[in-house]
Amino acid sequence: MMTLYGIKNCDTVKKARRFLEQRSQPYQFHDYRQDGLSAELLEQFAAQLGWQALLNTRGTTWRALDDADKAELDEQKALRLMLAQPALIKRPLLVAGERYLLGFSEQSYQDFTN
Repeated sequence: MMTLYGIKNCDTVKKARRFLEQRSQPYQFHDYRQDGLSAELLEQFAAQLGWQALLNTRGTTWRALDDADKAELDEQKALRLMLAQPALIKRPLLVAGERYLLGFSEQSYQDFTN
């Protein structure tokens, strides 16, 4: 069973969910805000994908951070920020066993689910 991680109001997450549902792909949805996010799970994501790939520096949540929070960023600081504010995590994240896919494009999802 695949798990799709994200935030339900995110437009890109909605596209990913629609893609999976239209193709009758079984998946479980995990909303960071409603279902929570443990430090262990976030560390697992970072180990697989790299913390730099996980950190969404293009969103409004990142832009709203204090400059002090953005300064001297390393893995531990980035993980603390993402844990405190899950909207800082790029989304969606699709996980199937040991395979991880960050972001959404129809082609990448087609390749991942076949």
